[in-house]
Amino acid sequence: MGQDVRAEVVGSLLRPDFLVAARKRLEAGELDPPHFKEIEDRAVDEAIEVQTSAGIDVITDGEQRRYAFFGHLVDAMAGFDKYGGWAIPFRDEKGEELVFKRPVVVDKLRPLRNMAAEEFTYLRASTGVPAKVTMISAQQAAAYYDPNKSKGAYPTLDAYLADVVDLSRREVDELIRLGCTYVQIDAPQYAALLDPELREGYRKRGSDPETLIDTCIEMDNAIIAGHPGVTFAIHICRGNNQSKFYAAGDYGPIARIFERTGFNRFLLEYDDERSGGFEPLKHVPEDRVVVLGLVTSKKPALESEEELKRRIVEAARYLPLDRLAISPQCGFASTMEGNRVTREDQRKKLELVGSVARSVWG
Repeated sequence: MGQDVRAEVVGSLLRPDFLVAARKRLEAGELDPPHFKEIEDRAVDEAIEVQTSAGIDVITDGEQRRYAFFGHLVDAMAGFDKYGGWAIPFRDEKGEELVFKRPVVVDKLRPLRNMAAEEFTYLRASTGVPAKVTMISAQQAAAYYDPNKSKGAYPTLDAYLADVVDLSRREVDELIRLGCTYVQIDAPQYAALLDPELREGYRKRGSDPETLIDTCIEMDNAIIAGHPGVTFAIHICRGNNQSKFYAAGDYGPIARIFERTGFNRFLLEYDDERSGGFEPLKHVPEDRVVVLGLVTSKKPALESEEELKRRIVEAARYLPLDRLAISPQCGFASTMEGNRVTREDQRKKLELVGSVARSVWG
């Protein structure tokens, strides 16, 4: 994946109503899986179309086959209780809260099927545009371990994470065998380690945020190591669920992720003041690219092209323009429900990303 990828998406796109309805019917036993697949395929076709016509340089399947951005892991494994985990509060600027039930690991993990191979195979066959697959980081999967509910399956968090790393690595190997040249790891957990309030929470629970960062880096590197010629990206956002977030702060406290991970591309969130400044970009090594998430996927209002270009120029003070690219700040639908934007808002934002990229980089 060359330097010519300037316009990117993060992963998920809004699920069309017909897909949401079909999934409910599937879960209620009113629709059989083969017919549901046809409906999923149609949703993926639409996701491909909206990205390619917007001029996005590397596309995803919109995560249409997942109930949430981590669905590829939870649905592909025996061992998770899908809604039995601790609830995480998301909030917005108005202070409105939303509580999201997480999965929890209750049995030893056993693969039922590949995590993302089906998504990639269909995507590859459906487009000539370069495609990428998204997976979650091991540290994100750590959130699905509960000392009480999980200890029967895994006495320690480390034992569980060792399995997650092995299974994720096996999946990366399989994707590459199938011709995938771009894998993105989604790691919102890192953002918890840059938010002063959340860092304090970790300390109170007996975890040192600094040690945790090092462990995260080690696990991510273990999953992606040893694949020359494949582009690996990491997406670090501050939480995204129905237009709400869970962390705030700049990338300074976790800047060594840039220096010590094996990722070629960093997809970073920069859509509002919660994201902090561009200064931490000076820590990015010379052979890496930063994808600036300047266009919000949380709110319908469309950014102005001038404003986006001004911010790209600002970022270029810390990192040369030829090592920058642009994307929305996060997915449009980290969960089935999606953010509080319409499909028309989403289309306009993707077109904006495409047109700014062409205008700035040609």
